[in-house]
Amino acid sequence: MKIKALAALTMAGMMMFMAGCGGGGDKKTGEGTAEEKVLTVYSARSESLNNAVIPKFEKATGIKVNLVVAGTGEVLKRVNSEKANPLGDVLWAADETMLSGSKDLFMEYVSKENDQMMDAFKNKHGVFTPAFADPTVMIVNTELQGDIKIEGFADLLNPALKGKIAFGDPVNSSSAFQSLMAMLYANGKDGDPMSEEAWDYVSKFIANLDGKMANSSSQVYKGVAGGEYVVGLTWEDPAASLVKNGAKVAVVFPTEGAIFPGESVQIIKNSKHPENAKKFVDFMLSEEIQSAIGKELTVRPLRKGVELADYMTPIDKIKLTSNYDEAWVAANKAEISKKFSEQLEKSM
Repeated sequence: MKIKALAALTMAGMMMFMAGCGGGGDKKTGEGTAEEKVLTVYSARSESLNNAVIPKFEKATGIKVNLVVAGTGEVLKRVNSEKANPLGDVLWAADETMLSGSKDLFMEYVSKENDQMMDAFKNKHGVFTPAFADPTVMIVNTELQGDIKIEGFADLLNPALKGKIAFGDPVNSSSAFQSLMAMLYANGKDGDPMSEEAWDYVSKFIANLDGKMANSSSQVYKGVAGGEYVVGLTWEDPAASLVKNGAKVAVVFPTEGAIFPGESVQIIKNSKHPENAKKFVDFMLSEEIQSAIGKELTVRPLRKGVELADYMTPIDKIKLTSNYDEAWVAANKAEISKKFSEQLEKSM
């Protein structure tokens, strides 16, 4: 596995392009001929997840992976800037909510493993293939909590928690935005996230933040683990990692319902190694990889019947938001973000 930093990719990208166009070795020369045994993956996933998947893929297939790691916005921007001449083959970042507006950048492919995935996380539209999930959770400092009940969103309006809740800016943080959506769905009239009742809850929640908002996603869980806050709204992976490593924190799935965005993998349209990319998608959904992730990491696999490590909450003990609609959220993300900003301004 060869890892490249995004900032140093201009020259490296040109070299990869030249290699793909005739720089030596086996190459794709036409319809039906074998692709060269290389694959370029743009990833916004964690180092632990990249390392758990990619070396195994290389060993199993003999395909050499050029791994480019950066934030979701950066790798997506790269795919868009290269759409006339793609240098990457796979985008491993984000989910349908964030990527639906960029659907035209990716080719349609439904994995042969698709039927083995949980029903809620199958590839439904031919482009976005959910592979793992980072559900919305609350992280609670068990030493500071005392006798304060923290089981769901309603508990976050407790005056005892005023100024002691860690929350990021949903306009700039994807994890905070997902937490906002979970709140809206949980408190909306008849499950309507845009109802007056939903936004009335958000207004009260903002008031209980007491003017404090985290500057980054990591500040939320670090602030709770470090004793700056009693509770924070974050995603499962870092919170479960803290539990796994013995921190005095607990992972709480809101009783009203959690959102499980299926972090997906996409094949870049007109990539130079589409068949290798299909193999990568299939491998990500395979029983081997899904089981290994479930047993070793704190990212949630989405294949049916996969066992989880004992530090992870079993899926049957988690209430999911029943009517969460990724496509609708994606289409209305700008309006939702604007409405939150307006609510925030009113509270200041």
